[in-house]
Amino acid sequence: MSQPKGRRQQLSVSDYVAGVRAGERGVLSRAITLIESARAEHQAQAQAVLQELLPDTGRAQRVGVTGVPGVGKSTFIDAFGTLLTGQGHKVAVLAVDPSSTRTGGSILGDKTRMARLAVDPLAYVRPSPSGGTLGGVTRMTRETMLLCEAAGFNVVLVETVGVGQSETMVAGMVDFFLALMLPGAGDELQGIKKGLLEIADLIAVNKADGDNLVRAQQAMSHYRNALRIVEPESPSWRPPVLAVSALTGDGLEALWREIGRHRERLSATGERAAKRRRQQVQWMWSMLEDRLLQALRRRPEVRGLLPELERAVAEDRLTPTLAVERLLRAFGVPAGGG
Repeated sequence: MSQPKGRRQQLSVSDYVAGVRAGERGVLSRAITLIESARAEHQAQAQAVLQELLPDTGRAQRVGVTGVPGVGKSTFIDAFGTLLTGQGHKVAVLAVDPSSTRTGGSILGDKTRMARLAVDPLAYVRPSPSGGTLGGVTRMTRETMLLCEAAGFNVVLVETVGVGQSETMVAGMVDFFLALMLPGAGDELQGIKKGLLEIADLIAVNKADGDNLVRAQQAMSHYRNALRIVEPESPSWRPPVLAVSALTGDGLEALWREIGRHRERLSATGERAAKRRRQQVQWMWSMLEDRLLQALRRRPEVRGLLPELERAVAEDRLTPTLAVERLLRAFGVPAGGG
């Protein structure tokens, strides 16, 4: 029987595994779509594919990229990724946008904002999944990263499209976390959070070109001073501050050298491997908490109680602790476990 017109042939687990290992982009894209599907049978197949591919993962350099609004993350990634593919690296770019869990939107502009990488045979750009829970977006990004590694991409750039939570989410799934900053105009530190300084492995002042050069140097001085009062995450690494320009390409090679130096230093001490093991366990717990919360919200007994309990807590007629106790009892968890 011939395949109905317009319908793609279904792939088996072995088809997906073989296609991804061979670096077939069409199969890779379909495998990622499988991961993003909410259907139970798709999820079961996706996990079987990932389990088979696990031995082929973990060898890429994982780099997270965040930045203040207007810093030009996508333009920077386009220039930086193009530099890396020019050196023979295979680069995958993934986007994380927790705001999509609220709006259901997707990052439709990724491929147009990264015009060179979008057509580069050594690059692969994948937008953030739309909809779902915050934990779901994180899971999809992590599992997409594993598929890209199995497909032979040896550098994975994870762009934080949203703000706030996305920074810690991405820092928890990469080896190196890069914070892009703007040349200041007297307010260099405005908008930079102490929490971001604590998780950044390097601060790069972008748009350091033309009339911005002097301001970029001033901003670098401010950031270096700010980093002096922050306890570095690793005793083996104090985050450097560099000036870069996505427009001219200045500083991009130096940035890649710093990422390599970071990898060598933390690999030598065993910190890099330990960090990855820690991230894997944290990912497991995050997934468990997310799934439990979903299960709790879906339980009819809980859904029936929620509106009244929320009103009672909002109107100070019931303490949040007692409300939680009642919800847990409805879920089947004994009271007094706090």
